Amino acid sequence: MSLQHALIDILADGQFHSGNELGERLNVSRSAVWKALQHLRDFDVDIHAVHGRGYRLAEPLELLDSERIHSALNQQTQAQLQSLDILFDVDSTNAWLLKAPQRHAVVCLAERQHAGRGRRGRDWLAPFATNLTLSLGWRFELDITALSSFSLICGVAVVRALEGFGVSGLGLKWPNDIMCQNKKLGGILIEMRGESGGPCELVIGVGLNMRVSADQAATITQPWIDLQHCDSISRNRLAAALIDELVQACMACSEGKLDAYLTQWRQLNIHQQLPVTLHLMDGREVSGHFADIDESGALLLSENGQQQRFTCGEVSLRSG
Repeated sequence: MSLQHALIDILADGQFHSGNELGERLNVSRSAVWKALQHLRDFDVDIHAVHGRGYRLAEPLELLDSERIHSALNQQTQAQLQSLDILFDVDSTNAWLLKAPQRHAVVCLAERQHAGRGRRGRDWLAPFATNLTLSLGWRFELDITALSSFSLICGVAVVRALEGFGVSGLGLKWPNDIMCQNKKLGGILIEMRGESGGPCELVIGVGLNMRVSADQAATITQPWIDLQHCDSISRNRLAAALIDELVQACMACSEGKLDAYLTQWRQLNIHQQLPVTLHLMDGREVSGHFADIDESGALLLSENGQQQRFTCGEVSLRSG
């Protein structure tokens, strides 16, 4: 464990700790403590220093704890899971798992993600110890084409986990945005490796806004929401619930049991039967009504009695 990690473990309680106390507990000099504090400030951790009292965080933090997460998993998940790693700081949990030698039934979470990726090359940053960023690696003995609807399945899995904590107003936006009160709460990024005929490996990345700071909010260019409007939700318990549901979704997909997921996705679709504009990767826009999804997860867009099928793009509600 790094000095910064050990220091934040002590400060996470939100109480004052003097420089002398911190140095003694960590067996380092006060100068080393000060340098470590500066490093944490570089992570945008809000640390208050008061003469005669010491240092404390602006508010307590719940740090991720592998033992707490593992103990909260259901027995089936515990039996399946090969490893659960928690990183202090990482470029991207997805990228970390893609480079790992073992990529089946493995989970990676991070306190801070500084180079995460969303859809279409967008950044998905995770400030230190406030939001939830995790990735699950899974190997399927399936042709990669059999997994075309999997991002939708994972969206349902995330909603199921959140509903277990009483979060209301949840919905899904095709193909992989998690919505709450029609604002973006989180997203899913799935990366695949495999060849035609199978098998294939997937890394499923999930990012959820748990507490967005004012500075972070200023950089967001779309309507968003975090989980601060809910009663306090434990990051560790939510992480365990997400892992449980994602593992269950992977097992259901392996067994071809996706009908219930696709039915629930349709019920959660915030654009079902509404007039929408689909923004395509090449810059074109196509308008129509969101008629449905097919069994592969493709969007079926209807306009003037004609129906078109799309496998990628970004949907927005059509104005006017």
